[in-house]
Amino acid sequence: MIGIQRKTLKGVPTLTVVDSARQDEPLPVFIYFHGFTSAKEHNLPQAYLLAERGYRVILPDSAYHGDRDQDLSKDELNFKFWDIVYQNLKELQDIKDELDRENLIKDRRIGVGGTSLGGITTSAALTMYPWIQASAVMMGSPKPVDFAKQLVDEIEYFGLQIPLSQEKMDELFDFLGAIDLSKQMDKLYGRPLFFWHGDADPVVPFEHSYDFYNEAIKYYKNPENIRFLREVGRDHKVSRFAILEMVNWLELVL
Repeated sequence: MIGIQRKTLKGVPTLTVVDSARQDEPLPVFIYFHGFTSAKEHNLPQAYLLAERGYRVILPDSAYHGDRDQDLSKDELNFKFWDIVYQNLKELQDIKDELDRENLIKDRRIGVGGTSLGGITTSAALTMYPWIQASAVMMGSPKPVDFAKQLVDEIEYFGLQIPLSQEKMDELFDFLGAIDLSKQMDKLYGRPLFFWHGDADPVVPFEHSYDFYNEAIKYYKNPENIRFLREVGRDHKVSRFAILEMVNWLELVL
């Protein structure tokens, strides 16, 4: 029987989805981050499918989301987007450390994935954490600098004011440059990487991940370790087809 446990790991509210009969033994781990304005519970379908196949799946709530909601307005939340990514990256290491402390990771088999905001987090994490063994990016961008510039252009187009000084904007782009996987492909280290993206996505540009994939595949001695799944006509919503393909692929590589 697959169980769902509410746990707080280093201050982060999470759901752990795992076979109840094996919940105390070391297992391969997959940490999956939700999307913007979503919450950990929304990713239970993929977590359940992975747990059925023997994985321990950790679903964290990002800052200002789910159990950590602070009743911010949409505009207030929008301007915290990159703060949330930064916090996700810090808390990813905290969660991994706690799982290590409890001896719950089998043979260092640990992967990271996410949807949209979570996919952006996942791509960025690959620039920081060599311990990640495999990743899945679902309609996320591995080009945070380009994506941030697009968001700034959209804000200015609608005549809105960005509540950041030029100094703070420069600091933001310095930070994004440091976690921009498209500028640090040597940090892929040939690790298995799965992309899914709908080519009619109006929120996160399809071309960011697709163009990245076509460049990144040159860095793989084994091209089977990187896969891009394009879904024609799909908008900014992960399909059941995408979830099943991600789960099937992860079972082969993690």
